[in-house]
Amino acid sequence: MRISAEEMQRYYKGHAKTVVVRADSGQTLQFSADHLRTFVQRDGVAGWFEIEYDAAGKFVSLNCLKRL
Repeated sequence: MRISAEEMQRYYKGHAKTVVVRADSGQTLQFSADHLRTFVQRDGVAGWFEIEYDAAGKFVSLNCLKRL
């Protein structure tokens, strides 16, 4: 996932609340931008991430596997 600092500002200012990304498998995932807060650096968010959902499809966790 790669999100520029400028794009992250849109989330912080409330102009966007949901992040939509495409997984390596081709699946489209959608989750709250709030889950990215701990991963934001000066230049935004960049890295390989693992997202976990429970059996009901509810968000459980987001882990950074490798920062870029």
